[in-house]
Amino acid sequence: MHNPSCPDWAEALLNGFSQIFLQRQPLCGLLCLLAILIGAPTLFGGALLGGVAGLLTAQRRGYPKAERQAGLYSYNGVLLGVLISHCFAWSALLPPLILACGGLSAILTRQWLKRASQPDDLPAYTAPFVVLGWSLLGMVPESTLTLNEPDTLNILTAPFIGLAQIMLLDQPIAGALIALGLWLANRRAAVWALIGASVGVLIALWLDEHASALLGLHSYNPALAALALSQVRRQPWLPLLGIVLAILLTPGFAALHLPALTAPFILACWLVRAGGRVLRKPCMDRPFESP
Repeated sequence: MHNPSCPDWAEALLNGFSQIFLQRQPLCGLLCLLAILIGAPTLFGGALLGGVAGLLTAQRRGYPKAERQAGLYSYNGVLLGVLISHCFAWSALLPPLILACGGLSAILTRQWLKRASQPDDLPAYTAPFVVLGWSLLGMVPESTLTLNEPDTLNILTAPFIGLAQIMLLDQPIAGALIALGLWLANRRAAVWALIGASVGVLIALWLDEHASALLGLHSYNPALAALALSQVRRQPWLPLLGIVLAILLTPGFAALHLPALTAPFILACWLVRAGGRVLRKPCMDRPFESP
């Protein structure tokens, strides 16, 4: 529903930030924006520039207004702006690169939406962000993490850091702001996101990967998978399966020397949705078959 107290462009941009977490709620988007400003101020400009690039590209090319207002053409641009600002040193070429990537992500999203118009079709999720992110980063060397002792406080804050890592942040206050935004937008989604992040932390600690567990690197993909698959009510096994698959798929990208980004979340959700479609197909093919 249109919000008369918020201008169209501002609402669309804030919805783009909230769509990173599969929500359409300007207040949630505002809290996500605040999380970036507090957690990593140097990424704030890139995030805004990427979101604006996606929105302006969609407007310039005449994409449906309802989709623009929902933030569907902005969220990949926001993530790309954050990624580019995080990984590359500031230079005069950085803003044009963010603008180009944000605009291209909107074009890719539109092409996907045109071809995935049925409910059973696979959603794009953050696929444009992952594809363009891999193109920018290529092969990356293994990073060395600082080992922290897993005391009680670190373990309790790790799930919030996991939520923050979705936007490449590593501060628990940023994750708490995101969790608050999710709670205001959809309490069920907020609970499942924290469940997914917590399971990721516990599994990583069980595997003695303390440093990456406390930095939330094992949490953000399970959190996103739980968020996406919790939208189907009365089927709690779906987000649980998504959490497990996201955790299992993550090490494969490290073996390929590719940054995982949000690819495990995407593949986990696609596998669950494709599996459900395959299981439903025999029933649809034989609706009048007698027992």
